[in-house]
Amino acid sequence: MSSNLFGNASITLNNRYLILNQLGQNRVRHTLLAKDCITKQPVVIKILLFSEEFRWEDLKLFEREAETLQNLSHPAIPKYIDYFEVDISKIKGFALVQTYIEAKSLQEQVRDGRNFTEQEIKQLGKSLLAVLDYLHSRQPAVIHRDIKPSNILLTNRTGNSVGDVYLVDFGSVQTTIKTSSTRTVVGTYGYMPPEQFGGRSFPASDLYSLGATLIYLITEKYPTELLDDDLNFQIEYINNISSELKIWLELITQPSLNRRLSSSKAALELLENIDNIKDKYYQTSRTNQPKNSKIKFRKTNQNLEIFFPNKGSVTIIRDIFSWFIVCLILCTSFWGLLDNYLQPLIILILAIPQYILVCLGISLAFYIFVLLLFQIFGRVHISVGKKSIFIAKEIFINQAFIFSNPTIIATDNIWRLVSTSQYYKLVNLQKIAEEIEKTPNLIIWEGTVHQYNLNSYLDQPLTLAERNWIAQEISDFLGIPLVEE
Repeated sequence: MSSNLFGNASITLNNRYLILNQLGQNRVRHTLLAKDCITKQPVVIKILLFSEEFRWEDLKLFEREAETLQNLSHPAIPKYIDYFEVDISKIKGFALVQTYIEAKSLQEQVRDGRNFTEQEIKQLGKSLLAVLDYLHSRQPAVIHRDIKPSNILLTNRTGNSVGDVYLVDFGSVQTTIKTSSTRTVVGTYGYMPPEQFGGRSFPASDLYSLGATLIYLITEKYPTELLDDDLNFQIEYINNISSELKIWLELITQPSLNRRLSSSKAALELLENIDNIKDKYYQTSRTNQPKNSKIKFRKTNQNLEIFFPNKGSVTIIRDIFSWFIVCLILCTSFWGLLDNYLQPLIILILAIPQYILVCLGISLAFYIFVLLLFQIFGRVHISVGKKSIFIAKEIFINQAFIFSNPTIIATDNIWRLVSTSQYYKLVNLQKIAEEIEKTPNLIIWEGTVHQYNLNSYLDQPLTLAERNWIAQEISDFLGIPLVEE
């Protein structure tokens, strides 16, 4: 459709809106500035035209935008005014009318040479997160899906205030989390999170786009210029912001959905208390290996190698003696019962071919030997790499013999690391809360379903100091927040 289709300023739509000029055009959509002849106020009219490029998906998104805006009421979102069908001359389609905000977009302000300070970036982040919290808290949640500098307007800059912030263009909005196989990819390349390329969107998807937008304002570089091979923004190389803001930006722009902050409310709370962000997510005081700990530890740029010893010799002897006493008591208790069936049992054993008995005996002896060998010389080996975590029980060094099937956890799927509290409260029948001490533990969450308890792999429980040390080392190496519960 020609860009001068609305060049005639005498065109009046729906006998009410006098077209003044065209503000923008995008394939089958035209954005117009018009005057409301009833209120005498300027308005913005979006028109979806029926043309050769029209697709039914366009109408579906347009109707969803109109329906969504009709049910929204927030000072930072242009208000819905009208929706009607257009059928005049060569102009056929549907029109959506909203209040007009006289302001420049962030994209235009950067092009005009405006630089944003860290304080202004934080103010922008808080204002936009408040809008997102409003959208994401609705039932169903409203996901914008196209947050970028050109869709954020800024006006009324005064003193230390960055100005009034407005979020516009809900043309890609989604009001449900899709689960069907039919998915539509919307958004703007560079500001879209990885999951949106697969047609999936969540509230956390808007957080990623917001983070990419703020990174653009800070660096004045297109977001894709700052991505590494693992699709992480190279925030550590940005020099004109604090380390606290860098950590916050990393948390909302993680390419893995499971490792990204999940809600606008959490992101806003963290930004409002950003001075404490290191204490909560990246403890600055590095813990050292506790004295008298028998855990062996090796660290390189590519791997963490952690070796947990098995039971000590005193414990092993005590366990063997305990089993011997138990077996002696059982044999003494059931000797009379066994005596009655002893002759039939001997006859049954003699009937079994000798080579089978020999094989069974060798197998049982070998199994017992391996058990004892592992108890004496075995250890638990955890290898933490950039791609995966490998956990196995092994005998001797260099993984000479792996005692059981290893556990392998992909680091891209790790959501968080949790250090469990040392005590938990138990309310008794008299409704009196008691603190019960429990073994310190580290829990690795893979996604939101699977979890791996470190203590479940160990024969000797960790001390609190050992748990804190190991948890901090793994958290620092993988760059995954360590949370205490």
